[in-house]
Amino acid sequence: MKGVTNLQYRTAGAPSTVDPPAIIPIDDIPEDSPYSEEEKDARKKLAACYRLVDYFKWTQIIYNHITFKVPGTEDILINPLGLQYYEITANSLAKISLDGKILDRGTTKYSINRAGYILHAAIHEVRHDIYCTIHMHNTAIAAVSAMKFGLLPINQEAMIIGPVAYMDYTGILDAEEEKELLKEKILDPKIKVLFLRNHGFVAMGETAEQAWLLTYYTVVACETQVKTLSAGLENIVIPKAEAVQQAYELSYQGANGHDDQGWKPYRHGELEWEAWMRELDTRGYVTGHKYQEPH
Repeated sequence: MKGVTNLQYRTAGAPSTVDPPAIIPIDDIPEDSPYSEEEKDARKKLAACYRLVDYFKWTQIIYNHITFKVPGTEDILINPLGLQYYEITANSLAKISLDGKILDRGTTKYSINRAGYILHAAIHEVRHDIYCTIHMHNTAIAAVSAMKFGLLPINQEAMIIGPVAYMDYTGILDAEEEKELLKEKILDPKIKVLFLRNHGFVAMGETAEQAWLLTYYTVVACETQVKTLSAGLENIVIPKAEAVQQAYELSYQGANGHDDQGWKPYRHGELEWEAWMRELDTRGYVTGHKYQEPH
């Protein structure tokens, strides 16, 4: 895979004499690709999610997973185990069935991580409203997942992601028993964020845009909580339940505080996603995103 630019990228900790690697385009799907338009769009959005995680430096080498269910099918797109997130492109994503069979390896010879497949397959099997799932071990999220009281509604980001669920740590997810336990935790359609105790979390979105927005806000909420707790739990103000509920309900209406000049309504996370895609495109990532409001 070849890069297209030599913009500033991933230089933290690198010797000053080493040039940053060229950015690999996200949208590398050839014009004669056999994929449907729905799958092409899913591949580009999923690859963009991986790049955003890398962009914010929330990766864990080649591990953790983000998946996207191809619309109109039960097939799941997932990263090939071996690529770092900055290497993942739309065409390199693997496609698997719900029972873990590899249907398409993409442009690599890598396989997939079974533990990652079990987590995401469990979600897609029981939550048919969910198309995109993002699993991470970000430091602040892992810290909050280990707190007995979990995520507290002490900052606006924690309020607007809505109700969350928790699953106790039982080891690396590699058994069917774990899969069934996980399913029980996410049956409520209001649950879109699941904390895996002493581990990390998973955000579940009806769209990639929603899953990414929930991911971003969860990270900010956890980072804020970790810092706030330095004041001592007894000194923290907990807002009234009515205020927390209002913040949650308003956030899920989407970012639509426009004037009356014919703006198209945006669903939850879509307007923010457009902004993130513009940032990636400006920096040379070539997202292939079809903008609702071209600039």
